[in-house]
Amino acid sequence: MSAKHIPNPVPIEAADSRDYDVQTHAAGPQGALPLDDDFLRHAPSGDIFGLTMDAAMGWPPAQLRRPEYLILGITGGMRAEDGAPIALGLHTGHWETDRLMRAAAETFTQLDAVPFAGYVTDPCDGRTQGTPGMMDSLPYRNDAAIVLRRLIRSLPTRRGVLGVAACDKGLPALMMALAAQRDLPCVLVPGGVTLPPTVGEDAGKVQTLGARFAQGEIALEEAAILGCRACASPGGGCQFLGTAATGQVVSEALGMALVHAALAPSGQPLWLDLARRSAEALMKLAEAGVTMHDIVTPDALHNAMVVYAAFGGSTNLLLHLPAVAHAAGLTRPTVADWDRANRATPRLVDVLPNGPVGHPTVRVYLAGGVPEVMLHLRDLGLLHLDALTVQGRPLGESLDGWERSERRKSLREQLFAEDGIDPNTVIFSPQEAKARGITSTLTFPTGNLAPEGSVVKSTAIDPRVVDADGVYRKVGPARVFTTERAAIAAIKGQTAHPVRPGDIIVLIGRGPLGCGMEETYQVTAALKHISWGKEVALLTDARFSGVSTGACVGHVGPEALAGGPIGRVQEGDLIEIVIDRVNLHGSVNLVGHDGRRYSPEEGARVLDSRPPHPDLAPDPGLPDDTRLWAALQQVSGGTWGGCVYDVEAITKILTANHANLR
Repeated sequence: MSAKHIPNPVPIEAADSRDYDVQTHAAGPQGALPLDDDFLRHAPSGDIFGLTMDAAMGWPPAQLRRPEYLILGITGGMRAEDGAPIALGLHTGHWETDRLMRAAAETFTQLDAVPFAGYVTDPCDGRTQGTPGMMDSLPYRNDAAIVLRRLIRSLPTRRGVLGVAACDKGLPALMMALAAQRDLPCVLVPGGVTLPPTVGEDAGKVQTLGARFAQGEIALEEAAILGCRACASPGGGCQFLGTAATGQVVSEALGMALVHAALAPSGQPLWLDLARRSAEALMKLAEAGVTMHDIVTPDALHNAMVVYAAFGGSTNLLLHLPAVAHAAGLTRPTVADWDRANRATPRLVDVLPNGPVGHPTVRVYLAGGVPEVMLHLRDLGLLHLDALTVQGRPLGESLDGWERSERRKSLREQLFAEDGIDPNTVIFSPQEAKARGITSTLTFPTGNLAPEGSVVKSTAIDPRVVDADGVYRKVGPARVFTTERAAIAAIKGQTAHPVRPGDIIVLIGRGPLGCGMEETYQVTAALKHISWGKEVALLTDARFSGVSTGACVGHVGPEALAGGPIGRVQEGDLIEIVIDRVNLHGSVNLVGHDGRRYSPEEGARVLDSRPPHPDLAPDPGLPDDTRLWAALQQVSGGTWGGCVYDVEAITKILTANHANLR
């Protein structure tokens, strides 16, 4: 086969002949390293040579051997000094985080410490929706956590670690990496949120432009304008309580971030102030000998689960918080643990996408954010107030300080002055939430289609399809799809047999073993924003975006390719979904086919007798990297175990199999 020919190849010659004047030696940094007899005799050679490289990079030699702190940032793109893009990042969430890192580094220097910085980037679920890139999204979290932990260990002289991250995969990865540092002090700086447009659509709704245009519900010109302005400021996570914002909330609730750290508007002075104070807090933790072993505790994990429920957060945290717990050496929360926390905790926050109004996250921040919600939870007796936080004192003391702070008073007043919004209508008291009919966040349906469980954000089901007793009931024909692409085409009406009101979409083979557990926001968003979408339900072994709403039941276990009964559903089967939003019970069952109705028990027998769906198979484009991740997480507890790598479980299975092969 002949080699491909490229016309006009790049020349061998340099553009300017003066570039051939190559320097072969240099004088080196002036001064001398601050060595002493004991250090030179006993320090590892790496510690000594590290000082040589520090001087080479320009740090004044006389200022070396001061306390060293490592800043790890999830960042992307390249910006000029004025913020203009030189090369784009993959998303807004990591576009400005280098500014937080710089502010922290300057603070360390001012406090006579030596800052080091390392970087990892991360993908964007919004950018990869409906593309093969989604197959790498969730697995990337584990990869990034491994790299971050290796970077921490690669600076043996660090006294503490400050992490900066904002978005869906980089933030959970950083939380996992920091939680694993049981003998080190660490502080996490949430990367903040982007602003909504003054006039326009939020970054969640705007992702349905294609589906609405295909249904004739929006004009081309309007779609172009709305799409252009939806992310109204250049940095930060999306304006809704998706996985990015929920991760920020949970990091603060765990005690890993300072009080009122989550959801700060990116690029603004108060956001930069957070980085400076976080650097100072880290040094104080190091001086006091406080490590992550003291911060990420069972009490902290409990607080995080309760705050998560009160906010109504993304269901992706059901994957991420168990992974953080596992990294910290704690027992991973089970479905029963999540259910208990959810039942005990009222939802108190009116934020996109849950409603009832759906405020952007910046308003939640101004209304008081995490500590304001915690004041209500404290009064309900739901928090462990003795849990230590990186603020350097127990949670209860920090909340007392927040309650009487000028910061709280000023920002809540500003919300009313700027937007005309009463902060008490963004973060409700429990009494007001109950009076408004706001239900708890999640329900965990089981049944013959989900014997290991599933999850639905029941609080976000459209109230127009919920019965007067607070129960969502639906019986409808199954529309079975084995790819998201086929499902969205049917929703758009681009197939011979389109999805119709009353249908129940059953999307199978989209769990970890099938495609890396893709986030099916294309489907859930279309159902939310197409006029008749509320009349359609979704049942899947995939996961959902944090901005997903509606009667969408995900994380169905076992997944289809692990032998789950959802993989044996046939086109036209009669499916029954019942979700009690008041008592938080739910069921998903096969109850008939071919004109016959039967009980859930008989439905289970029918499913057991069937072969898997004929088209059920791993995605043909599934990367080997993701196949390996899927296999390792499957033997480590699977989806409900947080999709982690349990080294002991993996090693045990590999050792046993190796012995059997001899």
